[in-house]
Amino acid sequence: MKKFLSGNEAFAEGIRLARPEVISAYPITPQTIVVERLSEMVEDGSLTAEYVHVESEHSALSCAIGASAAGARAFTATSSQGLLYMAECLYYAAGGRFPIVMMNADRSTALPWNIYGDQRDSLSQLDSGWIQAYAENAQEALDLALMSYRIAEDKRVSTPFMANLDGFVLTHTYETVDIPTREQADSFLPPYETDNRIDFENPRNMAFSAGPDTNYIFKFKEHEGVLAAREVIAETEAAFAETFGRLYTGLTESYLTDDADYIIVTLGSIAGLCRETADKLRKNGVKAGVVRIRYMRPFPNEEIADILRNAKAYAVLEKDVSFGNEGTVFTNVNSALKKAGVEVRGSNYIGGLGGRNISAADIEKIYTDIANGAHGVEFIGIGGGDNG
Repeated sequence: MKKFLSGNEAFAEGIRLARPEVISAYPITPQTIVVERLSEMVEDGSLTAEYVHVESEHSALSCAIGASAAGARAFTATSSQGLLYMAECLYYAAGGRFPIVMMNADRSTALPWNIYGDQRDSLSQLDSGWIQAYAENAQEALDLALMSYRIAEDKRVSTPFMANLDGFVLTHTYETVDIPTREQADSFLPPYETDNRIDFENPRNMAFSAGPDTNYIFKFKEHEGVLAAREVIAETEAAFAETFGRLYTGLTESYLTDDADYIIVTLGSIAGLCRETADKLRKNGVKAGVVRIRYMRPFPNEEIADILRNAKAYAVLEKDVSFGNEGTVFTNVNSALKKAGVEVRGSNYIGGLGGRNISAADIEKIYTDIANGAHGVEFIGIGGGDNG
């Protein structure tokens, strides 16, 4: 069945099909529509779940942790300052190996106060131990809602999952979305079962303290869980394609990169405009390509190195900055290349902060700049931050 939905509404449809047993809700712009739609689904009976109105974002994730510890499939959603308010709980959820799914509507962080979209909120939490995926469009948002539970709940992974949608650009933009049937969804995603739960018949220690001699072992196992998601993501996407007929491409998505001289690496909804610009430049004889990073954790080190290996130059275009250094995505891409021994000239372009528009002309200029030997860090519309 096809419907005309916003990114938020599409994600809510995916969560409905995933049958969470507990939804902890605290609205914050531009995430609000997700929990509103889910509340309507619970009210009209199309979703059977315990819908919990909480008093803050910190409480929302705390509630989800408690539900998961009791053995229930749990969902929550947030954005921006709300995600930062949750920060303490992010580490509890990951360290406890609770496979909660949370949608984050990417939005600028204060100050100055701003409700529009960039990706500084989620990228600031890359080290919290959560899987992080970035959707490009509403269809992928819905599909991620379903796939995220299967990935997170796999016993090899047992890790919470943060699905990120660009605020307003994706959350509030409408497009035609294919909604799977209940039967398809149930065949793809079985009911949640776990041994990592409170059990009064077989008591176990949960959420305990660990000293220096054992703490690092738990952290290593947490790290292994995120790494294991690489294989599980591939398996899940293959099963998804078999069930629903839509094929995703793992941790990255490449476009015209096989023979590309100049490649832009980015994530989220801006990738579509980058591809359109690459098409235009191809008609003018410029071998342009695009890489969209779909997962920032686990990070696609090998994939990035293989794709960029034969390029003359690349640029990372991101809606984020690690103040005093460079963009966080650029740091990760640069690291991947260095570890693989790949020497390709790289540039970092930072734009879209606070929701500022990134135009096709801006993207075309990035291709022109790197073709002319540009390198370093540049803020789009302002100029160089570090061109050394």
